[in-house]
Amino acid sequence: MKPTSKLALTILFASLILGLLGDVLLRATPWGLNAVLWIVALALSIAAVTQWQPIDLTGGGRWLLLPAVLFAAGLAWRDSFTLQACNFLAVLIALALVAYRGRRGQVRVAGLIDYTAALIAAGVNACFGALSLVFGDVQWSAIAARRERSRQVVAVSTGLLIALPLLIVFGGLLVSADAVFQSLVENLFDWDIDAIFSHAFTIGVWSWLVAGFLRQTFLTKDITSPTSTSTSFSLGAVEIGTALGALNVLFLVFVLVQFRYFFGGADAIRTTINLTYSEYARRGFFELVQVAALALPTLLLAHHLLKKDRPSGVRSFNVLAAITIGLLFIIMISAVLRMKLYTDEFGLTELRLYTTAFMGWLALLFVWFGATVLRGQRDRFVFGALIAGFAVLLSLNTMNPDNLIVRTNAARLNAPNPLDADYLSDLSADSVPALIETLPSLAEADRCAVAARVLQRWSPPASIDPLTWNWSRSQAWQAVTTNQAYLQSIACPQSESRMD
Repeated sequence: MKPTSKLALTILFASLILGLLGDVLLRATPWGLNAVLWIVALALSIAAVTQWQPIDLTGGGRWLLLPAVLFAAGLAWRDSFTLQACNFLAVLIALALVAYRGRRGQVRVAGLIDYTAALIAAGVNACFGALSLVFGDVQWSAIAARRERSRQVVAVSTGLLIALPLLIVFGGLLVSADAVFQSLVENLFDWDIDAIFSHAFTIGVWSWLVAGFLRQTFLTKDITSPTSTSTSFSLGAVEIGTALGALNVLFLVFVLVQFRYFFGGADAIRTTINLTYSEYARRGFFELVQVAALALPTLLLAHHLLKKDRPSGVRSFNVLAAITIGLLFIIMISAVLRMKLYTDEFGLTELRLYTTAFMGWLALLFVWFGATVLRGQRDRFVFGALIAGFAVLLSLNTMNPDNLIVRTNAARLNAPNPLDADYLSDLSADSVPALIETLPSLAEADRCAVAARVLQRWSPPASIDPLTWNWSRSQAWQAVTTNQAYLQSIACPQSESRMD
């Protein structure tokens, strides 16, 4: 049997084991500890395959198993839906790069096209890789040609066929002879067809996905380190410089307006456009985030299209791009100040918090753009952007956004726009301990409604599946149990509290 066929059979065996584990672990929802255990098992299966077969993982992608496990742990740490979705996406991206460049190649030196190809290849292999593994990589004819083993299989199969009618005849007589034995046989064959189909389907789905993932990791064509790519269409320094120069003029005019009005204070705004400071801040924050988000791909595209045959042209681009980045930082500072005023006036929400975090990630990317692209190391940019994204996401997990939202809004009870108690009580389990702590400071109507809502949503269930254990949910249940008497004493009657 060829080594490729042996490796493919090993992958099939590992995929079946992980499919069984997926059925045991991942059927219980919402995911928590079970997701971490399964991702760890997936990482261990990769190590096991390398031990069972003479194959090494030397690619840079293998190290991304660590963030995959780390952000899978985030599923058992935080309960916020937004944070859970970001953690899950980070796991998928990390695993896609493991499969793409785990065996060969680099991830630190790769372009955006390489990373895009990694995600597409991961999706294609997850959907169709198992087909290639079963019908292309495993040489079933060579296995069947091993006569000795084939004779043994045929002999055992023949024996079972001969035994089947005997078992039916004598088993039927024995069932009629003894009521206890009859009950045992009936219980043995009392199968729930729906449950069997459900488990078989779950095992099949997870085995299928893992088979495609492991096939891409071990059996796809070796990937060498990427080389710089060129495009048939390019623009000279004059064309690119003119476009960037015009953009810089636009940004500069806007920055000057910011210094005159926004940075100049509330009086300048009120006397000019008849808006309050908070209304002026509210209007522009999300638009400024969009400006910063669109500016980065614009700079990357301009650098890609620039003819780099003349050093003077490259230097001109670098100067103009550096000016663009500097102006964008002032624009982003304006956006941050707008968000602060916006939050002071209207409170903090998930959308406002996560958009601000996204802008922080963009700020890191602009710095990294200057450190890599403008220094002729464009192929290092995307990996740094990925690591920066992982760092921001890890910071969000550590920060506990829902807890921060509750505490921020509770600190502004005397603000002109009142606290939205309904919104706070609909946040995830991450917010519950802080929400209970702030109850004494709330107005009586809000305190009553929030206490009822917390009791309704976060009273501990009668039974808890250990596989779905989650730190934030367990903390929420513990906080409600500890303060149950107090919550019940202040909670509104069920008819007065808002129902789901």
